[in-house]
Amino acid sequence: MSDITLGTAVAGVPEASAPRRPPVLTTGPIAWARANLFSSWINTAVTLVLGYFVVRYALSFIDWAFVNAIWSVPNNQTAACRELKASPNPGACWAVITEKHRFILFGTYPYEQHWRPALVCVLFTGLFIVSAMRRFWRWELAVVWAVTLTVIGILMWGGILGLPFVPQERWGGLPITLILATFGLAFAFPLAILVALGRRSKMPAIRLLCIVYVELIRGVPLISLLFMASVMFPLFLPEGMNIDKLLRAQVAVILFAGAYLAEVVRGGLQALPKGQYEAAEALGLSYWQKTAFIILPQALRLVIPPLVNTFIGFFKDTSLVLIIGIFDLLTAGKTAIVEPAWQGFGVEVYVAISVVYFVYCFAMSRYSQNLEAELNRHRVR
Repeated sequence: MSDITLGTAVAGVPEASAPRRPPVLTTGPIAWARANLFSSWINTAVTLVLGYFVVRYALSFIDWAFVNAIWSVPNNQTAACRELKASPNPGACWAVITEKHRFILFGTYPYEQHWRPALVCVLFTGLFIVSAMRRFWRWELAVVWAVTLTVIGILMWGGILGLPFVPQERWGGLPITLILATFGLAFAFPLAILVALGRRSKMPAIRLLCIVYVELIRGVPLISLLFMASVMFPLFLPEGMNIDKLLRAQVAVILFAGAYLAEVVRGGLQALPKGQYEAAEALGLSYWQKTAFIILPQALRLVIPPLVNTFIGFFKDTSLVLIIGIFDLLTAGKTAIVEPAWQGFGVEVYVAISVVYFVYCFAMSRYSQNLEAELNRHRVR
């Protein structure tokens, strides 16, 4: 008996039961490619054709975005960018981002005070990251939100602690997008839960009111609500009274998001088996106890994908506030290339802005997938 066999026998493990790696062609990436991309001659042909176009255009994009690109120009002299654009091998002029990135990110906010909106963006992002961690899901998180939002308000407005006052008309760029999206969804979500519960109420007046609200808001585009909030609403206010344009737009976004989220939550409530409601009533729980501790947690778990899909949609829909003159990220980017020297380089600006939107939206998407998988694992246990 060889030394290896003897060692195996001494350890009490039969030679035949030694662990072996599975065949490469039946598991792993190669097996997946064979099953999904090269399972037949038709699939193989389609895969090769599409792969050719993907590689071709990917190489063209790399040449345009990196190899032939211009990253800076002296004193806004864009002649080199225009010559490159007209050459047989055109490239991107990222100098427009180098020169205009502050205006794109912060709009018309005072230049020497740009550290304030930059810190606001960092605080918002940090708040999102902390809120996404389950170990911080305690009542103290509400205090963290209140303190952080107060600090954000102080930084943006100023007027105290030695900070110069900056009116809301000077705000713009990424902070406006984050403010509209964060406050909009933060207030729309509890409103949506109440409306969804109201639509299932046994009291006709409450149910009818919720139905009218949902159907009315969902029956008109967000642009019309923004126009109403910006143009029509001030006509109903007493003379001399004026509400800030940003606040009016924020209320319109909250009402619009609340109606759509209410239907998503109502779908989760309807998906629960009737036995869950009966079991909660059998335990002697009140309506609000039953709803808070048994019904809503299960309903919201069922609708995590459509909820996050709605969140992502409304994060991007904040760009519609440009029609009422609010300088969000997209509007600031469009305004940055109005200057004659930089006209014609909008593609580079829109690519940079799309990267910012993609980072936030992709992070929400991945987080929802991980959260759903984690909750499903806990449910199985």
